[in-house]
Amino acid sequence: MGCFPCFDSREEEKLNPQLERDGPKEVHPGVPSNISRLSSGADRSKARNTIGSKKELSGLKDLPDVQIAAQTFTFRDLAAVTNNFRQDSFLGEGGFGRVYRGQLPSGQVVAVKQLDRNGLQGNREFLVEVLMLSLLHHPNLVNLIGYCADGDQRLLVYEFMPSGSLEDHLHDLPPDREPLDWNTRMKIAAGAAKGLEYLHDKANPPVIYRDFKSSNILLDEGFVPKLSDFGLAKLGPTGDKSHVSTRVMGTYGYCAPEYAMTGQLTVKSDVYSFGVVFLELITGRKAIDSTRPQGEQNLVTWARPLFNDRRKFAKLADPQLQGHYPMRGLYQALAVASMCIQEQAAARPLIGDVVTALSYLANQAYDPGTVAGHNYRLAGDKDDKRNRDERGARISRNEDGGGGSGRKWDLDGSEKEDSPRETARMLNRDLERERAVAEAKMWGENWREKRRQSAQGSFDGNNV
Repeated sequence: MGCFPCFDSREEEKLNPQLERDGPKEVHPGVPSNISRLSSGADRSKARNTIGSKKELSGLKDLPDVQIAAQTFTFRDLAAVTNNFRQDSFLGEGGFGRVYRGQLPSGQVVAVKQLDRNGLQGNREFLVEVLMLSLLHHPNLVNLIGYCADGDQRLLVYEFMPSGSLEDHLHDLPPDREPLDWNTRMKIAAGAAKGLEYLHDKANPPVIYRDFKSSNILLDEGFVPKLSDFGLAKLGPTGDKSHVSTRVMGTYGYCAPEYAMTGQLTVKSDVYSFGVVFLELITGRKAIDSTRPQGEQNLVTWARPLFNDRRKFAKLADPQLQGHYPMRGLYQALAVASMCIQEQAAARPLIGDVVTALSYLANQAYDPGTVAGHNYRLAGDKDDKRNRDERGARISRNEDGGGGSGRKWDLDGSEKEDSPRETARMLNRDLERERAVAEAKMWGENWREKRRQSAQGSFDGNNV
């Protein structure tokens, strides 16, 4: 699925280029104001045809405050690298354009993405992607090697990811491709969450990815995930701002409901999209699948009622796993997914908390040779209690732990606490407790201040 406006949209507001750099976050150069001046909205169709201002693109390296580390290529260079963009070099096609496999003179294998001038993305997305990937570097973000802005040609050169996208390994598998096992799915989920955590918590200012979906998660030979396609990425709110108001863009089925309805974008919008992809990993289903019966075409709509009944949890597991998964691990994964896709953004966890929980799940290696997943039984079964993994642990993140909210993910509780509904109730209870503590602290501080002022007034009266 390509990128398109999810609902009716409005003109994009200009971003303030004067960004704060205080706090413990990793500091990067700010994105220049040139981005906010590029065309958007109704002008994008014109920009796609004319490829925008050639002056802006030809002078990428001269932009203030930005050091573009990526190489520059001519169109002739990349034609030679890809054998003149022949069909046998073709890898796939997305919203940006067609992607080809190539080999640089150094011998390095690369993926070359060529902008489709009549496609869904244009000059602005190209510039944003070059700037973002020149400033942001993390093991779970794809590495931009270079770009071409030669004449009216716009191309991006990435490191080659031999295992393709996550979508390729989840949906419509060819007969010769094995489905992903449980351990690999949890490893991919944890790595993708770490990529988002870097964007939200380490980048300064924070970056909202805005197009988190299975086709944008690329996999290397060891199935290490890397986020790609940053054309829709947006600088997050800074200072006392709670959100960024922007044109609604993204992919249907992955957009957070509050963003789709209001255009108000926060990091919690990415958390919702992550929850949808995590559900894809668990269930093997597409976010939107029109070939399924009515009521099952939207993954989130289909899954939500099943979260309320533990007897139906097994229906949420991908049939291609053939029962080879730990039932307890399934419960815990569903708990995380259910929290991420909460209707209310405030009820969703921060991505730092998600990373903590998924890192735990990814480290609990499941061995189908010792404990068969289908031997784990559902509610009330005594064998289920005997076979439970006793190595669970209560994980918590402190406030200074990389953006965590301080919530606790209980991964060693009773079967009842494995339920997504119970986990949601527990976290909501934590929020109420934190709110009550904050109010008590404020009341105490006000009371002490009044006592201090009263004592000071008494002292002054005695000395008159």
